[in-house]
Amino acid sequence: MKKWMNRLAVSLVIPALIVTVTGCQSGGTSANAPIQNRIIKAGIGLNEDHPQAQGLRKFKEIVDAKSNGKLKVQPYYSAQLGDDLKMTEALKAGLQEITIPSTSPLVGTVKEFGIFDFPYLFNDPKEADAILDGPVGKKILDKLPEHGLIGLGYWENGFRNLTNSKHPVAQAADFRGLKIRTLQTKVHIDVFKALGANPTPMPFSEVFSALESKTVDGQENPLPTIESNKFNEVQPYLSLTEHVYTPFVFLVSKKFWDRLSEEEKKILQEAAVEAGKFQREANRAQVEKSLANLKAKGMKVNEFPDEEKKKVKETIQPILDRYAKEFGPDLFEELNRELQKVRGQ
Repeated sequence: MKKWMNRLAVSLVIPALIVTVTGCQSGGTSANAPIQNRIIKAGIGLNEDHPQAQGLRKFKEIVDAKSNGKLKVQPYYSAQLGDDLKMTEALKAGLQEITIPSTSPLVGTVKEFGIFDFPYLFNDPKEADAILDGPVGKKILDKLPEHGLIGLGYWENGFRNLTNSKHPVAQAADFRGLKIRTLQTKVHIDVFKALGANPTPMPFSEVFSALESKTVDGQENPLPTIESNKFNEVQPYLSLTEHVYTPFVFLVSKKFWDRLSEEEKKILQEAAVEAGKFQREANRAQVEKSLANLKAKGMKVNEFPDEEKKKVKETIQPILDRYAKEFGPDLFEELNRELQKVRGQ
């Protein structure tokens, strides 16, 4: 009788152990698991004064409140953990948890992000919000998990403007001959070449020294970035070209994400969206402040008239047609349909 009872106990324990081990090896955390103490490294390329950093601090604050201090976000600014590409690769490898790069460096991972590099795609930030927060933006985010990344939404970098040390750029012809630092993206490079400029891709962390040493004549970035990085100290001319609207995309390492409980995922998702709304508002408020500050600091500021924007569009249209096919004609058509809805057409 005693031997039979021992055998029964073993027969019950072994299946239970198998179930437990299988659950542990599934790669995830139970949906009902309690929030664990976790350190979350979140790195960005811009400095602590930029609205991107303000958004990251808001994200940290929300996550801390929702998790009762268990999920600890550690912010890293000014590319302390590397440039956008290096941090994105660190996420894929599971060595870093969060980064918030511009979409442009991600084209090598998900080519469809390239549609946001098209000049004069959006007329204003509200159009950008509608596309990024709508089906087109989501469709592109949905391509990230197969590359080891999770996209929780879009924040705002903003409309890019040109600075240089040579002369005002007030018409399309003024681009000719300028050596301009650009993002490391094919669309931007080909567009500036078509305008007669000499595009020179380089990491953002190298831009100030390149401008100071005259290695390049100019660069292009949103106004808050121009001010917060003190480009006015080495660039006398600011031309309000507003030639490209660039989003940030909020990325999480899939290796990290897959270890989280459903409650932890919910906290991060909600915090990314809520902090993103805050960041967009902060960025838009800062645009006007930065313009006033840059003028006060002595930059020579000029408008770029609509008729010159039209000339630029006509010049680069063959390039955009080619890249629309490369990035996906169906996606580009859907984007245009959504834009027409927003514009009431």
